[in-house]
Amino acid sequence: MTKQEIKKIVNGQRDYFRSGATLHIDGRIQALKRLKDCILHYEKEINEAIRKDLGKSNFESYMCETGLVLGEISYMLKHIHSFARERTVRTPLAQFHSRSFKKPSPYGVVLIMSPWNYPFLLTLDPLVDALAAGNTVVLKPSAYSPNTGEIIEKIIRQCFEESYVSVIDGGRSENTCLLDEDFDYIFFTGSQAVGKEVMRHAAEHLTPITLELGGKSPCIVEKSANLRLAARRIVFGKFLNCGQTCVAPDYIYCDAAVKDALLKEIQRQIKKQFGKNPLKNKNYGKIINEKHFQRICGLIDKNKVVCGGNTEPETLQIEPTVMDTVTFDDAVMQEEIFGPIMPILTYDSLDQAIEKIHSLPHPLALYIFTANRRAADRVLSRCGFGGGCVNDTIIHLATSEMGFGGFGASGMGSYHGKDGFDTFTHYKSIVDKKTWLDLPMRYQPYRRLNDRLIHLFLK
Repeated sequence: MTKQEIKKIVNGQRDYFRSGATLHIDGRIQALKRLKDCILHYEKEINEAIRKDLGKSNFESYMCETGLVLGEISYMLKHIHSFARERTVRTPLAQFHSRSFKKPSPYGVVLIMSPWNYPFLLTLDPLVDALAAGNTVVLKPSAYSPNTGEIIEKIIRQCFEESYVSVIDGGRSENTCLLDEDFDYIFFTGSQAVGKEVMRHAAEHLTPITLELGGKSPCIVEKSANLRLAARRIVFGKFLNCGQTCVAPDYIYCDAAVKDALLKEIQRQIKKQFGKNPLKNKNYGKIINEKHFQRICGLIDKNKVVCGGNTEPETLQIEPTVMDTVTFDDAVMQEEIFGPIMPILTYDSLDQAIEKIHSLPHPLALYIFTANRRAADRVLSRCGFGGGCVNDTIIHLATSEMGFGGFGASGMGSYHGKDGFDTFTHYKSIVDKKTWLDLPMRYQPYRRLNDRLIHLFLK
């Protein structure tokens, strides 16, 4: 798509927003209902598209993508009237007599740029929040997941006019053209490197942004943990979508005293969940493309592999792989893995682990497995991270009742549920001053009595 075509779409959406068509709550509700009905109608096609792009099973596609989007729509439909209502707040005595309130208002024309790893969820979920808040939206799905992008475009075209919601196909050149436009809000999910570029372009127009990035999310296994359950849940979270999950446990940081026992349980769980030959498991997915396949393979140190390690270049598959005796200097610890490799590192004391994590860039997620509540509280209080779980992995992102997002190197801002509505909303602070009374103390000439009154009211 050319720069002129993109500019035409953005200008058309700006005109549509300025017409006030998105301000009516009933209109937003109808838009969300149309989207929900269309997703349900095309569920099989959505599953097939995701399978072609990432090799996901129908079960996993619904559990981790389609079902979560439908849940977000249902949540918004239930709460949108409450979220969009003006909020009266206390008025100071000095402003007597008046009403103070916060008025939720949409930003306007929003750009949503989504990644390839959960291409349906991470495109449609922020769209739901943006529509509920009353914005128009330009969607830019990743070019790396073309089949999912195609079904998304089909759904959007059936549900919305281009002046309300539109989908931009293409790759890097289209991204550049979009970022050169003057949007009212930008929502980006992806890598830190591209996030910096998005932020740089947004600064040119002073455009507010949300960045959902990633990082090396640690999974601490403390010595009191239930190792069998920990292994089961870690294996699920790590190898879901072949590790191509922004909140996957990037590495295990384990108490040295229980490492060997944990390693045995992890090996047992991999075999139990994926079979003796995971590459033949029809429900085990693939790496998104050749570039990422080769990158991940380059992180595998065969001298440290204790489980898995086999690959299938023709199908872009890598076995669930566990590496032991890993240090923070190894290649696998220098970048976010974003693949099915599980490095195991050890610590001698929990304070040592906390200090190490605290010295690293803030991750998007952190997980701790422990039966010691005080140990959990110590980690949760002293380590900086976006969100996480105690005695589980990744499930914290699957609720509309809590915001999801990172901070520092892992991003800024959050979404899901009320946090998502707030992200795409500007709250206007308004004082409605009554006309039947006008206190003279603020006006010149300033008098001694007025000075006393000011000191009485403002202290």
